[in-house]
Amino acid sequence: MAKLTEDFVHKLEVPAGAKDVQVFDDKLPGFGVRKFAKGHASYFVKFSVGKQQRKKTLGRVVRGNLQDMRLVASAILVQAHSGVDVVADRKNAAEAAKQAAEVKTLGDLVPIYLTVREKGDEYWPKLRDTSLGEITRYLTKAWAPLHGVAVDQITRKMVKDRRDELVPAGAMSAQRALAALSTFYAWAIDRDYVAGANPTRDIKQLKASKRTRVLDEAELVRIWLAAGDDDFGTIVKLLILTGQRRDEIGELEWSEMPPGKAQIELPEERTKNELPHIVPLSEAALALLRACVQQVGRRYVFGLTGVGFTNWARHKQLLNKRITERRGSPLPHWTLHDLRRSFTTHVNELGFAQPHVTEAILNHVSGSKAGVAGVYNRAVYLPERRAALEQWGRYLTGLVGAPQSVSNQLVSGTKS
Repeated sequence: MAKLTEDFVHKLEVPAGAKDVQVFDDKLPGFGVRKFAKGHASYFVKFSVGKQQRKKTLGRVVRGNLQDMRLVASAILVQAHSGVDVVADRKNAAEAAKQAAEVKTLGDLVPIYLTVREKGDEYWPKLRDTSLGEITRYLTKAWAPLHGVAVDQITRKMVKDRRDELVPAGAMSAQRALAALSTFYAWAIDRDYVAGANPTRDIKQLKASKRTRVLDEAELVRIWLAAGDDDFGTIVKLLILTGQRRDEIGELEWSEMPPGKAQIELPEERTKNELPHIVPLSEAALALLRACVQQVGRRYVFGLTGVGFTNWARHKQLLNKRITERRGSPLPHWTLHDLRRSFTTHVNELGFAQPHVTEAILNHVSGSKAGVAGVYNRAVYLPERRAALEQWGRYLTGLVGAPQSVSNQLVSGTKS
């Protein structure tokens, strides 16, 4: 059992000599991933209807489709609990579908698929408006050149070539387009429109180019002032104040903030390097978290789902729009991860922390701390970290709360 995340699934390794390995999700019993020694992997769900044990493969693993697969598995488990055997039902439906089958192009099926995802059914749950908007854009625009091709005649090479054509406009967008097509094909195969393999499978992930963007003080102030006080705005401000990773804050749990300690305590399963980590909280960060209201029975601080905050793209788009409206011009392209790099740069340049202390704040293990002490002592340099974060919090909120004339000078670059 493990908490299935995108990173966990893609890092999963098959033991030497084994054909495959299966891991179940500890948050959704019955849902799991199976990885083969040859490298490919698939999501599946196991359930029982009466005394009949069933296992259904949901689709190949493609970065970006984990949440969709988890939702599909959840819907199947709910049906099983009500006595519906989706495997047997699908076998019966398949025979009827084959009799009425006709050649369909990608362009024919995309509207049908989108209607299903807009309304939802017993097997394919309804998508939120923002998610539906994203996959609609990818399937109707990004994959438009393939719309005239029969859906079962589209090859892996055709998909890869088109994905590569999308890269110049943005590697991440190209990868998300591929994920959208992969989920579409999982549905098409499930509905017997396609008898063969999913043509998106085994297409290697794109290597993200190394970013060097550092937001200056004026840009950080602009982002802070436009961020707002909703969940996303609070997360953005905490990212600026703490330098932590997006999901470490977005998936923050109430239990990770022990009363009276003024710190976040991340367990090893929640960190990228799989090491436990303490994040001291400045007064500015504490003020933001004190304003958050804990809902009865909810373990996560942010978001409305069972995995913390998820609606990143839509809220980032709205934030950029507000920044433009407030100042009359947009910021040059920036990402949430740029806030982490910007934190490191400013804290070092302002002299609030030595590089080794900043590394400890970021939960990087390097140099003399890469040995046993660095791995097991999550409190290493804790007083220095706390002091640095407090200094940075006071400095930043001082910039944000400066008189309008000073703020205007800062934004225009005329600060003395």
